[in-house]
Amino acid sequence: MTKRKFSSFKEADAFRELQLEKLLDWNIPFHPLAPSDFFHENLRRLRRFDLTISEPAKELLVDAIVQEAIIPHERLKVWKSAPLASDRLTGVADYLVTFDRDYLAAPFLCLVEAKRDNFEKGLAQCLVEMKACRWNNEQEGKEIDVFGVVTNGEGWRFYKYDTAGRVWASSSYYGLNAVDSVLGILGYIFTQCESNL
Repeated sequence: MTKRKFSSFKEADAFRELQLEKLLDWNIPFHPLAPSDFFHENLRRLRRFDLTISEPAKELLVDAIVQEAIIPHERLKVWKSAPLASDRLTGVADYLVTFDRDYLAAPFLCLVEAKRDNFEKGLAQCLVEMKACRWNNEQEGKEIDVFGVVTNGEGWRFYKYDTAGRVWASSSYYGLNAVDSVLGILGYIFTQCESNL
């Protein structure tokens, strides 16, 4: 059987792949987190780069935010441009969060899809990538929620694919004025990921 690439999915295709009709509202119980002095200095330096022209440019900002959020979570590791496949799906996740070890393997806990500005395409890829993560986790006997994020560096939206097959979606958070909320939500998600280990 030929595996379908994540990037080939449109939003409606992805909903059908996960047998979804609707996303559920997810009110995430997070506490905003103030960024560190290091983050502020890093952001100041990043202002010397254009962060708008392409996906790799936007990833500089995404890198800074994910890096800031993951630091307290010593049991987790972030893989960039990580290969991911299931029995039916294949492709590359922009960011994949796993248990901290020197090789990439399940359980896959969270992924971040960084898109230049196309949130619809980002959602489609995020959904099928979460399904691939879930399939891999099930092969290892892990029935756990999988988390996903779609961002262009300025706008952020968060998803949870639960063990009952439902997908929960947060509100959208925009701009660097929302960075405390984004860090708080990422912190909440990473804490959930650690508890699933």
